[in-house]
Amino acid sequence: MPELPDLQVFSRNLTKALKGKKLEKVDIKVYSKLNVSEKALQDSLKGSTLIKVVRAGKELHFEFDNKHILGLHLMLHGQLFMFHKTKEHNFTIIELLFEDGTGLALTDFQKAATPTLDPADNETPDALDFEEKYLATKLSATKTPIKTVLMNQKILRGIGNAYADEILYDAKLSPFSPSNKIPADKIKQLVKSIKTVLENAEKHIIKDHPDIISGEYRDFLQVHQPKRKETPNGETIHQKPVDSRKTYYTDSQELFN
Repeated sequence: MPELPDLQVFSRNLTKALKGKKLEKVDIKVYSKLNVSEKALQDSLKGSTLIKVVRAGKELHFEFDNKHILGLHLMLHGQLFMFHKTKEHNFTIIELLFEDGTGLALTDFQKAATPTLDPADNETPDALDFEEKYLATKLSATKTPIKTVLMNQKILRGIGNAYADEILYDAKLSPFSPSNKIPADKIKQLVKSIKTVLENAEKHIIKDHPDIISGEYRDFLQVHQPKRKETPNGETIHQKPVDSRKTYYTDSQELFN
């Protein structure tokens, strides 16, 4: 599943490719996930001009000049494809067709990717925009393992399985640590690691795949590497589930109990 750094890059590249284009048609192929009728979607978006694409948590929001927003959640296997006039992609969920012939398709063989017209405002802080005190308060209120808390989109938006592992490795904090046992100095380090890891990942993706709008680029990750036995520093990578999610970690990460 694409996470915050991936979606940051996708949104930038989609804005670059589609900004200022007028939407001619929205073609819905899978209706089950749509929150409104096809007519309501067409009436709201047809003829409007795309202003920009932004990331909101784990979603992409397409903002139009008539104040309507189309949210796309890629879920686990959703893919985005640009095309001109005709496309050759299967398992399409929704297509955006612009007047100049440019098209954008969202596909998903599991039919789980979700389009939403005018998504509700979400007051949960973004993983790149929160205060240390906020996170400390949330952690102190639960004994849930810290990795699970980092992935909870009702606490912080944008972090998934892979980057939770990377953040905890960078902070030298065991993913199994009960959240309410983590001391203040370690929380301070964790906050720093969250922002550093996510921002550096975005830079890596832009450097190696500057035009990417879909997929996952993970080659530069330090510890969340299913096919590797060691980190770049030579540390043994262990794998064990946390709440059924495959988790990669090393002995250098301190466990608080």
